[in-house]
Amino acid sequence: MAAGKNYIASKIVSQEIAVSGGENLPWVSIDLDQVVHAAMEDPEVVSKIEAAFGKTAESLGVKLVSENGTINRRSLGKVVFSDSTLLKKQEEIVYPFVIKTTKNFVEENSGKNVIVNATVLYKTPELLDLCEKVIFVKAPYLKRLIRARRRDKMSFRQIISRFKAQSNLEKNYRTSGKPVEIIKN
Repeated sequence: MAAGKNYIASKIVSQEIAVSGGENLPWVSIDLDQVVHAAMEDPEVVSKIEAAFGKTAESLGVKLVSENGTINRRSLGKVVFSDSTLLKKQEEIVYPFVIKTTKNFVEENSGKNVIVNATVLYKTPELLDLCEKVIFVKAPYLKRLIRARRRDKMSFRQIISRFKAQSNLEKNYRTSGKPVEIIKN
């Protein structure tokens, strides 16, 4: 979170940053954060999330579904990022949508280099298997904390909770069997 993966992906797509592999082909990128946003608007996903977390959210005084019928992601975050079992349950609901959408994007862009811009891609081995390598973007903890606070307007406690939920990312990618290229941002 807030390491600059979107920035780096945009620089690779515009070819301002060169990465090894895929020479002479254009780059395209799919942002899985945006795919998750789309999932939160999908009626089937909304229904499943409401059924799975509605009572917990209510007990916390949090309203999961917005007036327009979509999931309020910040409210859902307050529910799931405090408990790893709840986070896993949410992932089991959302990841099938993410996997299907991403595979469709990759198929539609055959003949191009595709960046799957994701923080926790290792949690979807089906998608990680599509990748030749992992480009891991790093930034100092304090810089990430300040960026996240400025960008997301969340409390430091919420940000730190999300950082904790995403800890050991580099280790998870290194044990995936995929080559890992580090970019320091």
